[in-house]
Amino acid sequence: MNNKTPKAIKGYWSNGRFVKPEEIAAEEVGPPSKTQLKAEADEKQALGEALLTLRADLIARLDLPVKLLDALAEAKRITHFEGKRRQMQFIGKLMRPLDPGPIREAINEQQGGSAQLTLTLHLAEQWRDKLVASDDALGAWLTAHPDTDAQQLRALIRQARKDAKPEKPGEAPRHGKPYREIFQMVKQAMTQEPDA
Repeated sequence: MNNKTPKAIKGYWSNGRFVKPEEIAAEEVGPPSKTQLKAEADEKQALGEALLTLRADLIARLDLPVKLLDALAEAKRITHFEGKRRQMQFIGKLMRPLDPGPIREAINEQQGGSAQLTLTLHLAEQWRDKLVASDDALGAWLTAHPDTDAQQLRALIRQARKDAKPEKPGEAPRHGKPYREIFQMVKQAMTQEPDA
């Protein structure tokens, strides 16, 4: 004999039929609520504010309406707090019909680009220090970057090593113009790489 009580099924009765929670979620939803519309409007306004900081080349790629571009230019000129707030609301209104996807991508590209640039600068500094410290690093660099002017780089390394020797014992090494020029040369070679 089975003495188990049947497991209770979650749900409720509506119009003479039993409705389960899964069925409620699967039903079509009506028009968006005021809260959803307000959240979308706030997001568009925030994207509009982010457009103010976007580089000109990225804005040009977005192909934004002229009226929105004019409103953005005007917002940059406004300094009064209340005037700026109203202008940002207007920009949010102009952005409502636009697809936010490409705008988000452009903003992410600008933010990611700065992270990529920082990484490139750190790598260039590391290479410069290796090149000045060791002759083996020069061979590795020339193998990795065959387009480098080897003669100029060797001359800069020699001069940087000569400058780095302290005049008096106990002084910190001096880094002159050749040291900075090695960095610029390395950075330029790294930024010209297709995968950098």
